[in-house]
Amino acid sequence: MENIQHRHDISNEVWELLKPLLPGQAGQWGGIAEDNRRFINAVFWILRTGAPWRDLPPSYGNWNSVAKRFRRWVKEGIWEKVLEALTVEPDYEWLMIDASHVKVHPHAAGAKGGNQDMERTKGG
Repeated sequence: MENIQHRHDISNEVWELLKPLLPGQAGQWGGIAEDNRRFINAVFWILRTGAPWRDLPPSYGNWNSVAKRFRRWVKEGIWEKVLEALTVEPDYEWLMIDASHVKVHPHAAGAKGGNQDMERTKGG
């Protein structure tokens, strides 16, 4: 299938960082993977959208094959190895700090009566 570039697919610069960390390289057991980049983009698409595997666009490959490969990489610890290698020298380009907080009245914690149903409150 033709390799279609989607708007949010990883850039060439990021791919050059990831490529040597992934399985399927020449000289490794298991043969050479021709579609590691497409697979990574497919996984990122799933993570970004939150869609089920069955909704993966066909341009990323067969959803079932991608899902099985993802699970295999999880079991083999490949994702952890990749993240460890990439976090050695972080560039902080996408660092986000969540400083949001919620204030609750002191009486809201531990009140008698437990949780109230949304449909019927104790007050009416």
